Amino acid sequence: MEDSFQPEPSSAGESDPSRGTYPPEAFEFVREGLEYTVHAIHGPPSDLSDGEDRHVNGRQLSLGLRDHAIRRFGLMTHSVLSYWNIHRSDDFGRIVYAMIEQNLLSRTDRDRQEDFCGVFDFEEAFSGPVVEEALTRLREESSGRG
Repeated sequence: MEDSFQPEPSSAGESDPSRGTYPPEAFEFVREGLEYTVHAIHGPPSDLSDGEDRHVNGRQLSLGLRDHAIRRFGLMTHSVLSYWNIHRSDDFGRIVYAMIEQNLLSRTDRDRQEDFCGVFDFEEAFSGPVVEEALTRLREESSGRG
């Protein structure tokens, strides 16, 4: 998936049937998480030459969205994603492919929606102890930079 769209306010509405049961906030979260993931894997855009491939696959994006969710929502991650009807990495794939259908994201011939299936267990990844450990690691990384 290439991060190659600029969302228009009208594209975030709930009236589009291809969005299914996911609210606009879930789509915005995936867009932000894609930016986070591309940056985490490929570095900032200024570090790359023009035209260099900044593609991430479904597995990479699912894991990046997991990490982005923990950074953004902390111990509330599971609750927030559940509120948005996101219960499995498969849901990330449904959202991404809805965005592809709306020409908000692009894909390569190698990309498949199935790449998002079963990437990680939500109950385990967003359990209190796992999230607390991830947040501790993030704090340590941040204090080491300062």
